[in-house]
Amino acid sequence: MPDNPFTNVWQFLTAATGDYLRLGNWRFLILALFWALLLTSIAVAFQNWREDPAQRSGRHIGIWLVRVLIGCMWFQGMLWKLPLPVSDGLQYWTEQESTSAAFEFHRTFIKDIVLPHMTIFGPIVFLAELVFAASMMLGLAVRFVAVLAIAYTLQLWLGLYGNSSEWPWTYMFLALLMFLFALEGAGRSLGFDAWLRRKVPAVRDGKGFIGWFFNRAG
Repeated sequence: MPDNPFTNVWQFLTAATGDYLRLGNWRFLILALFWALLLTSIAVAFQNWREDPAQRSGRHIGIWLVRVLIGCMWFQGMLWKLPLPVSDGLQYWTEQESTSAAFEFHRTFIKDIVLPHMTIFGPIVFLAELVFAASMMLGLAVRFVAVLAIAYTLQLWLGLYGNSSEWPWTYMFLALLMFLFALEGAGRSLGFDAWLRRKVPAVRDGKGFIGWFFNRAG
């Protein structure tokens, strides 16, 4: 199949990319998870649109679309962290950080703490990117998760700063986009954050720990 954006999207949506194929039959479970997130995101957006006239604007549609696409990006990036506990790709790029990080203390931390314990850090990285993907696609706790994603992305920015095959602005642009999601509360645009604030009094009023958390996290 020719390599272009259209065929690549189709391969991603049908579990036919190289990252998917390396997982064997497990790829179908991961694909099912992706489609569950995507379809739930669409259903939540439709419900918000139907119930709240204030959500029916080009601004909310635009924020929802960008948020979901960035969630898909996080999901696709998560794929090459598999299989667990440590994929070859994650091992390689972590080793690159041990020599390419902008600061000596960062290189030392990667070399002495992270690399010897990759069987612990590998699943953590996988779960972090899965949480980022799910949050962005569903519009759930977006402000809180976006702040975590900013810290995660800035670590990559500094960790690969000296790598000649990487463009540092790539990570900075992603961090800035996550900052805008946090600033704008992007989950309140056709996402679960909007639905919870409208339908769950404890979240709307910030009562109780769970209500307080989701009131501020979204």
